[in-house]
Amino acid sequence: MTINTHVLIQGGRVIDPASGFDEIADVAIAHGVILAIKNIAPDFKPDHVINATGCIVAPGLMDLAVRLREPGLEHAHMLESEMAAAVAGGVTSLVCLPDTDPVLDEPGLVEMLRFRAEKLNQARVYPLGALTRNLAGEALTEMAELTDAGCVAFSQAEVPLANTQVLQRALQYASTFDYPVWLRPQDFYLGKGVAASGPLATRMGLGGVPVIAETIALHTIFELMRATGARVHLCRISSAAGVALVRQAKLDGLRVTCDVSINSLHLTDADIGYFDSRARLNPPLRQQRDRDALRAGLQDGTIDALVSDHTPVDDDAKNLPFAESEPGATGVELLLSLALKWSQDSGVPLSTALGTITSGPAAVLGASLDKRQGRVGCLVVGGVADVCIFDPQAAWVVEPSALRSQGKHTPFSGYELPGRVRTTLIGGQVAFQA
Repeated sequence: MTINTHVLIQGGRVIDPASGFDEIADVAIAHGVILAIKNIAPDFKPDHVINATGCIVAPGLMDLAVRLREPGLEHAHMLESEMAAAVAGGVTSLVCLPDTDPVLDEPGLVEMLRFRAEKLNQARVYPLGALTRNLAGEALTEMAELTDAGCVAFSQAEVPLANTQVLQRALQYASTFDYPVWLRPQDFYLGKGVAASGPLATRMGLGGVPVIAETIALHTIFELMRATGARVHLCRISSAAGVALVRQAKLDGLRVTCDVSINSLHLTDADIGYFDSRARLNPPLRQQRDRDALRAGLQDGTIDALVSDHTPVDDDAKNLPFAESEPGATGVELLLSLALKWSQDSGVPLSTALGTITSGPAAVLGASLDKRQGRVGCLVVGGVADVCIFDPQAAWVVEPSALRSQGKHTPFSGYELPGRVRTTLIGGQVAFQA
């Protein structure tokens, strides 16, 4: 990779959701930092010029739910492929979940992951540490040591905590040091089905996950938050009832944020079709009323961020009967286009849609971000030059074989989507160019 200390992005429509800036303007970058927007000094001498005419110049995307499959699959070079997929999708910062093999519950594992990711000079990686050892839901991890190693928050990933007392202790401890806890709200016992409860699951003979699996978990979390004062981020909310509870919790002043996956934002249980395992997802796809409420919640700010929930699954684990297949789908390369599709379908302003994948996630991470590197998730003078340049008019068809991720399974296979990433810059360096 050629090292360019001075870069000029010319003629693009610069949109920064965080500040509301939206104009055709040039952007000057020096030594990895945004030097100027619009008013470029006459004596600025770029090493590299990028013609962005007809394109949107936006902050680099931030994805709060990406599985890199490392540690665990180093032999398959998963880190390299999934990081390459991220930058091809315009994602410059990502949060990786702790459900690796082994689990991210030791500082050494976190440090190794960060070291390997930094050597690739691609997306910035923010690891979540395991909330309990081995995600077993029994003993708490050494949160202080994991934070020192680079963890931005603590999570159980997809493993619900059955023991409410352990969850209470975890939130009490986290609250003492203001560590954020990220939880996917799902009751341990009610959440063991493979599809959303409803007429379709009944007709197909699939084990159902009722909405109350989410709402019971939310009530428990909110009561514990009131008792402990903890800061919680809710991962991949999936139901209309869940959105209503989050909205009320925010009105009550609880320190809660939440996200929704691209799958739940666009699809419903009807997309399972004839037992299509590509639609075997966690959380399960719910009914249209739920999807509509999720869209409304994302638009009005009840839901803070849109995530890919990127989960690369190999053929052996996916090409099985629906109930036996591994849940998950590749998504990091689709995040931008599906945000744009939501904008088009729902009449949501482009800046609002981009905010759900840039400034919104940055606000969720907030104090967890490394302030030494500068501001990310926005395009401001003095901020980090993480930039996504994309053509909003270019359409493309999702062809799994063309995806850079090793996970080729997606329920959006064959969809025509808007928006193609042309260039991704990280710290002012070109990480991807179409």
